[in-house]
Amino acid sequence: MPGARFLLAVATALAISGCARQPQDVQQASAQAYAPSPAADSLYSTSPGYAQLAYEQGGFRPLAAQPSSTASRGLLAPEQTARASAVPADVAPASPPPARLGGPYVSAADAYASAPMVTPAASEPAYTLDAGDKLRIVVFGQDGITNSYVVDASGKVNMPLIGAVTARGLTNQQLAAAIATGLKRGFIREPHVTAEIETYRPFFILGEVTTPGQYPYVANLTAETAVAIAGGFAPRAYKNAVELTRKAGAQPLRTEVPLDYPVRPGDTILVKERWF
Repeated sequence: MPGARFLLAVATALAISGCARQPQDVQQASAQAYAPSPAADSLYSTSPGYAQLAYEQGGFRPLAAQPSSTASRGLLAPEQTARASAVPADVAPASPPPARLGGPYVSAADAYASAPMVTPAASEPAYTLDAGDKLRIVVFGQDGITNSYVVDASGKVNMPLIGAVTARGLTNQQLAAAIATGLKRGFIREPHVTAEIETYRPFFILGEVTTPGQYPYVANLTAETAVAIAGGFAPRAYKNAVELTRKAGAQPLRTEVPLDYPVRPGDTILVKERWF
């Protein structure tokens, strides 16, 4: 009887110890089931240095698994993380990386800053003088010469001391330089001359308007405002466009322009008659 009790006690102890180890075995099996495989862990073991190397080579290859997946996740000390993320020697390029298309990267601000800006005023030709322009010519220190002058029908300006100076086809700055050159010839040692436009020459409007004729030029004049100055369209006027004639060099230019086209001094506008 005592022997049977001893055997029962031993069997009971063995059964209890087996049940105590079962949760640990289940935990180990679960840990092994959810542990990342080397192939899966390689997705997390890509270091910044390897990513840069892959970009320079123009492609990407999965890196072999690191000894510990915690190193790539930043769970180690800084010096250990640096060693874990080092690029292996077997992935170093044996030859220089292939040339990539395009030039070096340039920021948008620098790219646009280097491009020259084109304004409408830059594309517009400089205004040149012709008959009818009234100028204020100033010669510093010479009150007898400083005065207002009109470009005559021959395209010249009659100045004291030097006589007629050709102004047609010149800008006001070029005319001032021509006058200074004439005054240097035995009259003034160092003349300082400026020429400013006081009144622009008139423009002309003809055709199907209420009052055709010659009108003084005003700033920011367009074909539409020129028609308004002439009293508006006549009943049979063609209102979509006008014909503009502009003197440019020896031959005048004639073309059809919209109503918002800018008009310059000396231009001639023709408003045509509509057919129906």
